[in-house]
Amino acid sequence: MKAGLNQTTQLKQELKINPRLYQAMDLLYMPLLDLQQHLKQELETNPFLELVDPEEEEEEESTETDQTAEEPKQEETKDEIDWEEILLEGFDTGGRREEHEEKEYYEPVAAATRDLSDHLVDQIALLDLSPRELVLAEEFVGNINDEGYLVCSVQEIVDGVNHELSRLAEETGRDEGEPLPLYTPAEAEAMLARIQDLEPPGVGARDLRECLMLQLRQAGFEQSVPYRLVRDCFDELINHRWSEISKRFAISQTDVQRAADEIAKLDPKPGLVYSSASDNYITPDLVVDKIDGQYHVFLNDANLPRLKLSRAYQEIARDKKKFDGESKEFISNKLNSANWMIQAIEQRRQTMLKVMNYIVDRQRDFFERGVQYLKPLTLREVAEVINMHESTVSRVTNEKFVQTPRGVLPLKFFFSSGLSTAGGEDVSARGIKAQIQKLVEDEDSKHPLTDQAIVNILKDGGVQIARRTVAKYRDQLGVLSARMRKRV
Repeated sequence: MKAGLNQTTQLKQELKINPRLYQAMDLLYMPLLDLQQHLKQELETNPFLELVDPEEEEEEESTETDQTAEEPKQEETKDEIDWEEILLEGFDTGGRREEHEEKEYYEPVAAATRDLSDHLVDQIALLDLSPRELVLAEEFVGNINDEGYLVCSVQEIVDGVNHELSRLAEETGRDEGEPLPLYTPAEAEAMLARIQDLEPPGVGARDLRECLMLQLRQAGFEQSVPYRLVRDCFDELINHRWSEISKRFAISQTDVQRAADEIAKLDPKPGLVYSSASDNYITPDLVVDKIDGQYHVFLNDANLPRLKLSRAYQEIARDKKKFDGESKEFISNKLNSANWMIQAIEQRRQTMLKVMNYIVDRQRDFFERGVQYLKPLTLREVAEVINMHESTVSRVTNEKFVQTPRGVLPLKFFFSSGLSTAGGEDVSARGIKAQIQKLVEDEDSKHPLTDQAIVNILKDGGVQIARRTVAKYRDQLGVLSARMRKRV
């Protein structure tokens, strides 16, 4: 081939999305609190937008109807502002926008709490420890995770603290002939035993078995059957091999199960008692209320201020002779952006109402009778009914919550696959899980239902389901197998 430059013509189609469409999709995706923050930012950057509370809008409407002739004169005096100065030096000099500066939304922040490490350090300070022992104790505390478990071996603790000791000795110029007082594994084991005597019981354990033994020992049950079961046959215990344990310890299976019940009351993650994780509170975006036998959907946006165009800045836009060039382009862009934002917010409200109203109509049996009567529902089905794209419905329902007579639920809760029934109807997979949960709760503990038995019961109710599907749903519910649930 000959190297060189050449020109060619080509026709092709490209899909380019307007930046405003991206913003509209983001508005659909935003939960209520995120939307409040977004509107706050828009108000700071766009002078054509005003933030007015619903009460203020009602007051303005009432005053507009009562005052007829005097209002234009009052507005003329109130709106006498140096617009050129505002456009040149910023928008903080405008009188109207200052009225709303104090009405910003501040998200509540949880106060700082003390975690497990803080509580352990406080308890170590009360122990009679030498400076050498204190260094080792702090090393152990630094390697205990939030659940209360020691995340490294004793030898690793010793190696780490000895390495730090050697480094400090080199920096301070220690004589080569002077012996270095390194820590020994015996010292570390003795210190770990003291750490494991601290609160909460079970802290500093290296595995679940040791954690349970520490809790039983601190409770004074070191000579009890539960302690012996955990110490001597932990594998058989967690696998519910009651008959093997019964023969090994020469006790009845009933006593074995009674001891296992006592062990089950212990805390497998004692450190979480002092967890510093903050609570996340949910603010529902929608509310479903039953009024006079009918379900009604409302948007929970009472605390979301309404947007409107600023009358003061609209006057600037009307004066086309006064501004030209960059000022004219700036005003035109901001005015169009403000109009579009108001329309986008309203479109978001209408879309959310349409989606939730259809969900309520489709899932009326759920609201009336419970989760077992939840019907299968897909995003495509909703999209076809409300004449919108499936991706739009997905954005509307993602990370949104609704307050209903049956609790606060995510909108995704109402969407699940379905199974066919003998009558030709469909039932939701979530409803099937609820039925399985109910069957397990009501079963005879001495003769628990097997997966095949559950299949047969559901089949008698008209639900066609495979045994492996029942096993999968049971695992998702955290329900053990029939053999593990059996009691004597």
